[in-house]
Amino acid sequence: MRKQRLVALLSASALVTGIIVSIPVAANAAPACDGKSPIQSCVGVTSDGAPYSMMVPANFNGTVALYSHGYRYNIDIPAGIPLIGGYKVTNTPEPVPGGNAAVAQYFFSQGIAVMGSGFARQGWNPDSAIATNVELIGEFKAKFPTTTKVVAWGSSLGGVITQGLAEKYPNLISAAAPMCMADNIAPQLTGAGDFLWGLKVLFDPTIKGGNYSAGAAGNAEAYGDLVKVFTIMGKLQAALATGAWPDTSSATGKALAAGGVPSRSALLLLGLMAGLPTQSAHFDSIRGPEGPLKLTFPLALSPALAILENGTNAAALAVLATQDVELQAGGAIFDNTKTDYAARIDTERVIFNAALSGNTVIDALLGALSAANPGAPRAVGNATAIAKMNALHSNTGKINVPTILMTGVADPITPAGASQRVVNAYAEQFANEKLAAFAAYKTTRSYVAPVNKLLMLWNMTPSKGYTTFTDAGSPITTTPAASGTNHCNFTSAQLVLVAKTLVSAGLTGKLPSGGPIVSAGRKAGNLVVDKDFYAPLLKYYNQ
Repeated sequence: MRKQRLVALLSASALVTGIIVSIPVAANAAPACDGKSPIQSCVGVTSDGAPYSMMVPANFNGTVALYSHGYRYNIDIPAGIPLIGGYKVTNTPEPVPGGNAAVAQYFFSQGIAVMGSGFARQGWNPDSAIATNVELIGEFKAKFPTTTKVVAWGSSLGGVITQGLAEKYPNLISAAAPMCMADNIAPQLTGAGDFLWGLKVLFDPTIKGGNYSAGAAGNAEAYGDLVKVFTIMGKLQAALATGAWPDTSSATGKALAAGGVPSRSALLLLGLMAGLPTQSAHFDSIRGPEGPLKLTFPLALSPALAILENGTNAAALAVLATQDVELQAGGAIFDNTKTDYAARIDTERVIFNAALSGNTVIDALLGALSAANPGAPRAVGNATAIAKMNALHSNTGKINVPTILMTGVADPITPAGASQRVVNAYAEQFANEKLAAFAAYKTTRSYVAPVNKLLMLWNMTPSKGYTTFTDAGSPITTTPAASGTNHCNFTSAQLVLVAKTLVSAGLTGKLPSGGPIVSAGRKAGNLVVDKDFYAPLLKYYNQ
């Protein structure tokens, strides 16, 4: 019986990846359920047209986990676009992260239901997504009135949605777990805009880089930018050893090349001023090949290679998210007319001096990118559009319910600084709660200490490095991405740990601390609880 039960649960969990919403259910109608056992599947559409899925085990214990998926492109990507071509817009619900069978199995084995929405629109959508989730919670409770606890989690943009739900509607959920959480829209797109602008100014002035047209014309412009950016990255990779510049380089870029500035140093500076991590899926800035490059490679070459990987991975989101938000706001939303890029890298120019080829090259690059250089025209945003963008949902970082954050320290899409901002905000919040408790003590003579509501799990990169080389000394880039790198690059063990902690916090109102969670994080793989670790905030905050 136990073996048959396990097989049934595993089979049901595998179905999570295959839920396709194509049902004759009217918007805001009661969910349609198949009544199957051991896992009952229900589907429906909220009043805003968002399809959703619920999966409820026969031994449902009253707790349901609501998952919010991350950013999905809101336009189709033609097959001819490198790396991401062939993408089709989808609103398929995702009740567990990526349909992860281990996560589903954990929930179902504990009698916990799962649910998620495909949302009414793709792209940047926290405003509508939070409203959808509020309605979905109500739909679930109406269908399953024995529900006692709702816990919420999400990844990337879904982390923003989850945090926003906890900030606006803490009465609806008992615990939250925003994972690899994005920052608010202005900080996110500032970093993206800085990198795109830099590529345009130095490597290909035909890149539009924002201020896209409406409709099909704007789509074509975005597609063109994607092709150009990926082409530049390929040329930079091919010229890494020589430092040659792409043939598409601007007059400004060609002048730098003539002055002996290596293209890899220029690329690294663009990544630093945009806030991209200098560790990537295959480059750790620690290891070098055996031989004469053993020390030179990690010091002078690896950071640029990391920016090459991270920049390529981030480019698609940089282009498509900018176009998406511009359409919502009604105009150009990136403006760097007042940005001081020299101040942006004041610390980094010292740390990465060798990889940037020294102070003379750094000063030449900063001069080329200066607002005083006519060959580097700044991007001018539309004031009305920027105001509309800033009016989109933003999270304050306030913690209302027990919250678990998990993020990779070298995530190039949603930098770890986005989670650090919440950590900083909660440190101030908790300090104020202590002061309030002391003030109350003076009156009541009874001190009630505030309860910690935040657990930060840092997904670290391997401390001893992870770059590997062929016998000839060439770096190997075909191995899986290292822990703590790439976007939302979590293992099943790490996701299950967050799921378990989320459920426990929802039931008890408490988060684990001390040795047990430290040990659990280590066993799950490179998850660290360290109050002294500090991830740099996004560059937006210090411009």
